[in-house]
Amino acid sequence: MFLPLPAVLVALSTLCKHAAGTPAIFPVVFEPPFDAENGKIRNIKVQYTEEISGALTIAFGPCNSTSLENIHYQVGMTYIGNHELAHNNHDYDHNRPTKFVWKVPKDGVDGCLLAFSGSHLVGRSEKFTVTDAPEKRSTGTFVKGTHPMGRWFDSTEYLKQKQPEEVFVARAKTKRFGILGAGISGLFTASSNRLGGRIRTTYLNGSSPDEYQYHELGPMKLPTTHRDDETGETFPIMDHRLISQLVDVLNELNKGDPSLAIEFIPFLQNAANTPVATSRRRPDGTVPGKAEAAANPSLSDAPDFSDPSLAKLALDTLDRINGFDKTRIQAYAKDVFRAHVEAVDDGSFRVSEAHFLRQSGFDLNTADEVASTAQWRPLWAFEKVYSMASEWVTIDKGMNRLPQAFAPLVEGRIKLNTKVHGVKYNKESETLTVKHRPTGGDPKQASDTDEFDYIFNSVPFNLLRFWELPPHSSLMRRAIDRLEYDSAVRVVIQYKERFWEHLDRPIIGGCGAVNIHGIGEICYPSHGINATGPGVLLASYTTWSDARTACAMPEAEHIAYIQRAMVEIHGPIADEMWTGNYERHCWGDDEHHAGSVAAPGVAQQELYMPAYWDTEFNTVYIGEHTGFTNAWIFSALESSVRGSLQMLLDMGLVDEAKEVTRKWMGWWIKL
Repeated sequence: MFLPLPAVLVALSTLCKHAAGTPAIFPVVFEPPFDAENGKIRNIKVQYTEEISGALTIAFGPCNSTSLENIHYQVGMTYIGNHELAHNNHDYDHNRPTKFVWKVPKDGVDGCLLAFSGSHLVGRSEKFTVTDAPEKRSTGTFVKGTHPMGRWFDSTEYLKQKQPEEVFVARAKTKRFGILGAGISGLFTASSNRLGGRIRTTYLNGSSPDEYQYHELGPMKLPTTHRDDETGETFPIMDHRLISQLVDVLNELNKGDPSLAIEFIPFLQNAANTPVATSRRRPDGTVPGKAEAAANPSLSDAPDFSDPSLAKLALDTLDRINGFDKTRIQAYAKDVFRAHVEAVDDGSFRVSEAHFLRQSGFDLNTADEVASTAQWRPLWAFEKVYSMASEWVTIDKGMNRLPQAFAPLVEGRIKLNTKVHGVKYNKESETLTVKHRPTGGDPKQASDTDEFDYIFNSVPFNLLRFWELPPHSSLMRRAIDRLEYDSAVRVVIQYKERFWEHLDRPIIGGCGAVNIHGIGEICYPSHGINATGPGVLLASYTTWSDARTACAMPEAEHIAYIQRAMVEIHGPIADEMWTGNYERHCWGDDEHHAGSVAAPGVAQQELYMPAYWDTEFNTVYIGEHTGFTNAWIFSALESSVRGSLQMLLDMGLVDEAKEVTRKWMGWWIKL
């Protein structure tokens, strides 16, 4: 499980090639290009024409300078060759590094890079043209010391937090990398026997994807577009374009194997006849649909507030601070990172709806009646924007096809059925020992181990709490120990026919909800509309405490409860068409996850996120729990890109980081 750097950045980038060398004049020869931007970072590449040893200093100054006394500033110093302190550069041939990191000052001037061995000039570059960097929208930061929740990424600010000696010499690429976790952000080492983590499609009754007898036990849809109902104007949800870009790359890499092709198809989120949450029923006892309830208010339950006038005032108060008009929806859809900064600045992460109402003077009962979210959930409302999308997509033949497309890329580099239970940092060698055992094996047996120079850890924090870990900082340790996780249960049922599409009021795709407790959301398949033969629907998607209660029920009892609900919703036809085939997945009981998604409580995201962006013990934490928009595939992928860049910068590989940035996040990131 020794992974070269390109394996760590699978599908992210092709590393930059070395530029051609310049003619040798000095023992140290600087390679082009000879341009730089004020306030930015870049790599310096050199070649050696002689075997020199001792203290090597690289400086910037007038091109005619021959001494360290006549320079503008020192870029950095290290020991090379056979010097007794040169062992830190053992990654390079003869302890002579060929790549360095240059943090260009904001007010730089033209000049040359100069190399000194001791006090003797041993290298001079061609003249550098130093220009001002073009203005970018981004003014955010990456780690503590500036804005704690900036617009995703600012590499210059990141490297400013480090001591000069930490980042002057770029690390060699011949390092050993371990990636823990095989969800979509990691996809390399797995405690289970499959790729994809919480992306999980179930194919009922042993069917194949081509038979379309499937539904999703994990993510099932991606919001792509908002439409203004008044003007007809549409605008994209930009962050989810990252997933489309990944799919394009995977399809290109796998173009010789049609079985690995990924194709998006429309996901029908809204349909006229999906059931609604109401206690009212049709004359035949079935549950009314959305269009019926909209046309006939008597089919909907009227709000039942203790004090209707006070409740209206409370709702208006919430709408003023957390409502969405056209402008705000577009802002979130265009740039969720900027929206995140604004949410931090306005205190949205520090209060829940109920807490805000109490602070605004409303009594406990009114605050509890009106609040639509739990007492511990912050006001950060990105999911409202997603839920208001007008167009959605899913992956034809199952979301599973996304992680499966990675299989050829990680073949021979992954250990399935391997459960990690500890990571030890070795101070002297600056390496990490990962301890693991076969999944399902004897927990008392001795651990197997693998050693790495760096690791990416995408395992959910609720599982890490039981691991042996290095002595992380207080903030990182508290994040691991305290970050909240949601629970969920999904139940999919197969019927002999797609009877819901042939009711008096046909249900053609879409998701709905009912007032039958513990059923939650119901979603009808968007694929194969009006196809003959069996069909599969998501009969119940329940979260949080209801999920824990449902999963405590014996499986047969729970399925019987859901099937009775299907009959109440659709009529006796649901019993006639019942095949007895189903699958239930309790994410809270899943030993590889112990929960569905991260659900940061009040203040947790604002407090803990900076810790994820500060590399400790050569470990970078990634995964949806470390991202901005928890619970969505985008968040996992975004964290993977961020983690890769973070590691590249820790190693001083600025050129490679810039290439990844340009390819994957160029419209957001400042580098």
